[in-house]
Amino acid sequence: MIFRPATKSDGADLRSRSATRRGHSRRLEEQLGLTLFIRRNRILELTREAQDYLPSIRSAVADLHRATARLRRTDHEGRLTVSTIASLATKWLVSRVAAFQDANPGIEVRITTSTHLVDFQREEVDIAVRYGHGTWSGLRAHWLMAEQIFPVCSPELLHDARPLCAPEDLAHHTLLHTTVSREDWQLWLTAAGLPASIATRRGMTFDQGFMAIQAAMEGLGVAMGRFHLVEADIAAGRLVAPFDMVLPRDAGYYVISPEATADAPKIARFRDWLIASATPGALAVGAG
Repeated sequence: MIFRPATKSDGADLRSRSATRRGHSRRLEEQLGLTLFIRRNRILELTREAQDYLPSIRSAVADLHRATARLRRTDHEGRLTVSTIASLATKWLVSRVAAFQDANPGIEVRITTSTHLVDFQREEVDIAVRYGHGTWSGLRAHWLMAEQIFPVCSPELLHDARPLCAPEDLAHHTLLHTTVSREDWQLWLTAAGLPASIATRRGMTFDQGFMAIQAAMEGLGVAMGRFHLVEADIAAGRLVAPFDMVLPRDAGYYVISPEATADAPKIARFRDWLIASATPGALAVGAG
């Protein structure tokens, strides 16, 4: 590091920048019609109004920086960050994404999971898959796939001391719930003509759907399966659907991204591939 003595030109430069800052602060006060600074000699202190105003200003500036950084890196970085819920990532997306990587070696896919709706301005996420009705402000949503729910269990429960032969037999078995979709059992039981109170009896509850599915495979009880999360396990014989009744949901999975970046090449490429991969028969279950 090299130090040099201050010169007259340095002092002039500091005075010029100080005058510029004073000019900016006065113009801001004029625009707002408020006094934001208390001026004492060469010291500026914030008024109470300015102190209340400052956190919002800092947040807005930070959002602007993040949005600008995102816009600049979208086309130049090879990484694509995808967010979804843990169950869908574990039971559906991970088994398919290798096919996209093989076809697009220049794009590194990073999968992250969460249960909340992604805040694209604050989180390092490019595209997400979420369950809902497709109406999210400021986001472009593309339909991915519908969802159906139905009971699933280990094949061993079909030959239990109290086998599952009819929906009424569920009253004698442990029901496996998830905290985010606890109403699924009540909806299915009602549609099957059974009292919803069966769902309120003692059972087991998990905070993630894939954990309930794993518990069902271990023979701990009967879980409410979502088709796209259990299709591979049913095909492999690890799970069975003991009843024919399937309950369609009025919502589904959507691929979402901010309007400002939805047409970026890597985002559009992954979205188009994902939608195509959800078409029945497009990819072999468990491939990759």
